[in-house]
Amino acid sequence: MGKTLVLGASPIESRFSCKAVKALVRREYEVVAVGKTAGNIRGVEIRTGMPHLEDVDTILLYLGPGTQEEYYDYMIGLKPRRIIFNPGTHNPEFIKMCKKHGIDPVVDCALIMLNSDTY
Repeated sequence: MGKTLVLGASPIESRFSCKAVKALVRREYEVVAVGKTAGNIRGVEIRTGMPHLEDVDTILLYLGPGTQEEYYDYMIGLKPRRIIFNPGTHNPEFIKMCKKHGIDPVVDCALIMLNSDTY
């Protein structure tokens, strides 16, 4: 399986994106974190911008619908198998785009999926 991109990653402990990175690291998934601010979560560097990545299997989305648009082409261009729309990120417009490009849009909570072995 390829890597997981956590888009909207934050080093702030109370943020769900931070908890997701920690959960992925604990379960030994290959994880890349991209956020607005550089930082570090359990040894995973938070990159900024739209870094070139290969072999992205899953994108965990932690950006609200109002800030997703600038990342549409970036996410689609990574050709992930799926994008998980976590609570607060549901976006019907982008979900349609994902389906059009053969990307499985999953409306769920990555933390619950990881804790229930349905990830």
